[in-house]
Amino acid sequence: MSIYYLYTALFGANRLEVYLGVYVALTFVLIFLVYPLKRGTIKRAPTIPDIALALVSVAVVGYWVANYQAITYRAGAANQADHVMGILMIVLGLEVGRRALGWTMAVLGVILMAYAFYGPYMPGLIAHRGYSIPRISEAVFMDERGVWGTMAQVLVNFVIIFIFFGAFLNRSGVGQFFIDLAIGVAGRARGGPAKVAVLASALMGSISGSAIANTVSTGALTIPLMKKIGFKPHTAGAVEASASIGGMFLPPVMGAGAFVMVELTGIPYTHIMLASIVPAGLYMLSIWMNVHFEAKRLGLQGMPVAEIPRLGATLRQGWFLALPLVILVTLLVMGRSAGYAAFWGTAATIPVSWFTRDNRMGPRQIWQALVEGGRNTLIIGATVGVIGILLGVINLTGLSQKFTTIFLTLAGGSSLMAIFLVALASLILGMGMPVTASYLVTAVLAVPALNDLGIPILAAHMIVYWLSQDSNITPPVCIAAYAAAAIAQADPWKTGWNAFKYAKLLYVMPLLFAYTPILVGVGQSVDGHVITSWIAALLGTIAFGAVTIGYLKRATTAPEWLLLAGATFLCYMPPIWSDIVGVALVAFLWWLQGRVEISLGRGIRLLPHS
Repeated sequence: MSIYYLYTALFGANRLEVYLGVYVALTFVLIFLVYPLKRGTIKRAPTIPDIALALVSVAVVGYWVANYQAITYRAGAANQADHVMGILMIVLGLEVGRRALGWTMAVLGVILMAYAFYGPYMPGLIAHRGYSIPRISEAVFMDERGVWGTMAQVLVNFVIIFIFFGAFLNRSGVGQFFIDLAIGVAGRARGGPAKVAVLASALMGSISGSAIANTVSTGALTIPLMKKIGFKPHTAGAVEASASIGGMFLPPVMGAGAFVMVELTGIPYTHIMLASIVPAGLYMLSIWMNVHFEAKRLGLQGMPVAEIPRLGATLRQGWFLALPLVILVTLLVMGRSAGYAAFWGTAATIPVSWFTRDNRMGPRQIWQALVEGGRNTLIIGATVGVIGILLGVINLTGLSQKFTTIFLTLAGGSSLMAIFLVALASLILGMGMPVTASYLVTAVLAVPALNDLGIPILAAHMIVYWLSQDSNITPPVCIAAYAAAAIAQADPWKTGWNAFKYAKLLYVMPLLFAYTPILVGVGQSVDGHVITSWIAALLGTIAFGAVTIGYLKRATTAPEWLLLAGATFLCYMPPIWSDIVGVALVAFLWWLQGRVEISLGRGIRLLPHS
């Protein structure tokens, strides 16, 4: 894969089918050799069945690569060899998914294949004429929307190199520089370590492309610090998990889902990146304010001054460590491809590391980064086979059109109900597959229905993409929260529910995409009205943090909380008058909380110090 990016970066050549084949074959072979046949056992060495499956994988993928042109020309008229290889690919894809990801995705693939086969026996609304196993294998193995479709192409073109970019950043000391920078900026603030977690997760998450990796890497430092100053273990884990998924929304990388969005919409990556800046900033601000008001409520202070690196010294000693990210962003803004930009950003980490004392990258460190990156690509690569089966069957049976009809019927013409259904579908799918795969499948099924409700294409994809992250922090799955709980030595269930509390804007932002797209610049030019709306949304997000924690200047009473919630709602609404009224209400309540208390039980009373 590295040779591919070196070659294409220097010469611009691209035989995508070769690199697709190499990647899929390598992924399948490594999973068969590394992951045990029986999940839950410890594997010491590959068995004969493992080696046999690895060899079959090479044969099947090699057949597709060698016969790529012929297979393309005879599309719709497959021969017996095509059918055999297609059936083998289905079996291999299901087994790879089962080994690396568990039974859920494999079972889902089998269910959809059964749906394709038994179409005539299905209920009327989802019935179809039915397809034979050979015809299903064609859709999966030969159709450009099957195994070799969007997921595989996005992985080869974008995701792999960004995963390696993250591994090289960690080895070169860039990650530690970002954490030190965050401590220098926010360490002294009230609830300092928690705010450090927000900043560090934003910096690391924007380029790591994985909420779980972000949680583990930054959480290893920030969670113990949060516990040390007085945060409960489950709260410390929740803050880190909820902050870490913010990296999935922050440019320049935004996780693999952003690249899938490019493929599905045809919208340039730079446009998606620019449209994501404000929503991502609002999300990170909401976590920051939640942490701030929680620290005020608990009476927590910042970190001891002796433990905080000087910001100026950190910048003077390590400013050059930001160069790989600067190169990445500069090339993206210049219009270069994401893979090209990531390649040169990755290459830059090696000479940059030579100027550090403890992280100089020689042959051994480079090899370790390559191994780490390769290991990290396996899990997401394992989805290729099963996702190919799902998408192949969806396109073959016309399930997306049927789903649109069902979706619109259930939604009853309501965008609110439609977004609720998307959230539910994303949560259920996220229980058994990575968030990128969940986004891709949900987008294929739900975006057409959202379009029919009048939601623009980019806004619709943003809705699905944001909601696809909910399985990271929403019980019962909440994978990122469980990872944080392990570091915090906390109850995973409590950590998950607290992460859900801190990350509430994750569920509010999709509503803004649908009802007030001006806030996020979707389909809008940046004029005075947009900027005014952004300012109001910023103040509304601050108020939203107070609503979430129930604390502004002091703990809010029920009437004060309702007033604050109403003000937050008005700040997010598009009309100028709504923004003005919302901001005025927030300012009024801030002033009021220092003078009087309004409660249901005692009415209005003057505070002692007023």
